[in-house]
Amino acid sequence: MTNQLKESYDVVVAGGGAAGLNGAVMLARSRRSVVVLDSGNPRNAPAEGVHGLLGREDMPPSELLERGRAEVRGYGGHIVPAEIATSARDRDGFVVTLTDGRSVRARRLLVTTGLVDLLPGLPGLRERWGRDVLHCPYCHGWEVRDQAIGVLATNPMSVHQALLFRQLSADIIYFTHMSAGPDEEQAEQLEARGVRVVTGAVAGLETADDRLVGVRLVDGTVVPRTALGVGPRMVARAGFLAGLGLRAVEHASGLGEHIPADPTGRTEVEGVWAAGNVTDLAAQVGAAAAGGAVAGAAINADLIAEETRRAVAALRHPFSGKSEARVAEVVAGEGRHGL
Repeated sequence: MTNQLKESYDVVVAGGGAAGLNGAVMLARSRRSVVVLDSGNPRNAPAEGVHGLLGREDMPPSELLERGRAEVRGYGGHIVPAEIATSARDRDGFVVTLTDGRSVRARRLLVTTGLVDLLPGLPGLRERWGRDVLHCPYCHGWEVRDQAIGVLATNPMSVHQALLFRQLSADIIYFTHMSAGPDEEQAEQLEARGVRVVTGAVAGLETADDRLVGVRLVDGTVVPRTALGVGPRMVARAGFLAGLGLRAVEHASGLGEHIPADPTGRTEVEGVWAAGNVTDLAAQVGAAAAGGAVAGAAINADLIAEETRRAVAALRHPFSGKSEARVAEVVAGEGRHGL
């Protein structure tokens, strides 16, 4: 997986998931020098397969990423295992410093570091995450269809989550846990759809033979369940952007924090784009990859615009010292990319 890290690139991609790799492919195919800095800690690692991705249904996440890395390398891009510590403005671009002390410069930065799922502090929950403790019905719902499914109230979208799982099974229980419970309208919706509501705090999970068999309440009652839907709080992995004045903010859904970006992935900081779950909390693998492709194309277009402005300035003032320096820079860049 290793590639030697050069001193500078056109684009540094922070994060080696679907968004980052697809963005890197778009850039490398445009003959941009690009490196993907990959911490090797994908969010979907616990899942057995990727779902909702045309042509790659049920593929193990690790296999999908390895194919993506091979594609990036095939177009001359670099994949470097690394974790980013800080990022800062450096003349017309950026300097990215890694936790091992190395640094790399870039003209543009594509942030695809994803997010962290913050789960309620219930015993056994984290250990079963991505197996029979689930979040997204579209990602994992088919695999638990017709089972006894519970939904733990954790956020404003928990009732909606229960109604989504109801499409997949007739046996759904909504655990109010520490929440105030559904309001009048929500209670009517759950009743109409045959979703039973269980009040009282949840103490933990019951398992047997490494499988979920029930949800245990604080009063000792065990409610038989073989799958549990839990909506985590989702927080963007973006601490390393603080030096650029770019910080995660609360998402409008109330489900977590993200880096705001426009439809092309452009953030409020000039030269920085974001794609995937770091900006779109709801993006599945396909949407994250698509976001990376859009951002990669937008970054290439932005670089072309900058290079064209420089070329026009050199054409208008061919003998100025500044123009000569710009021409030399363009020529050197073309030599680096084999043009």
